[in-house]
Amino acid sequence: MLERRPATMETLQSERLIIRNFTSEDGGDLFEYLSRTDVLTYEPGEPESEETCRHLAAEHAEGDFFLAVCLKESGKMIGHLFMAQQEPLAFDTWEIGYVFNPLYGGQGYATESAHRLIHWLFTEKKAHRVMALCDPRNAPSWKLLERLGMRKEAVYRQKAFFHRDADGSPIWHDAYEYAVLAEEWINC
Repeated sequence: MLERRPATMETLQSERLIIRNFTSEDGGDLFEYLSRTDVLTYEPGEPESEETCRHLAAEHAEGDFFLAVCLKESGKMIGHLFMAQQEPLAFDTWEIGYVFNPLYGGQGYATESAHRLIHWLFTEKKAHRVMALCDPRNAPSWKLLERLGMRKEAVYRQKAFFHRDADGSPIWHDAYEYAVLAEEWINC
């Protein structure tokens, strides 16, 4: 039986960014964007308190799934990435995701950091396939995935729900699945 390979990584750098493991000190920067309703439109959960964000940062610092994205110039955390190896492990498929502070939007930081992470997954983790899911209504997200050279492979109808209506009924949403293979990435 295969064991899940830990995703723990060395610090990655791109032209303008440092991608590193979370620290417990990242709670304040996390609160800046996870406290915003607009950031969570297509994400699970409700706006978080500062205390909850401190706990989340400490939790993320102990795990292997979330990475802080920081500006090289200042060290300011402006967003985070998600990565997890998917079952079955023998298929070497990794899922990625991202959430960024809108105060730093429109500057290519999400694309730059996701590109660097995908490259690392293919070169260091020997991934065969990297995939991502996004809500079809979230055009900035699927356009980012297309900029990364990923292709839309599936449309899932009413795949999940993150929120409920006033009566407590699920508000289902569709999902796009995007992916890129290792041999395709070589040309990106």
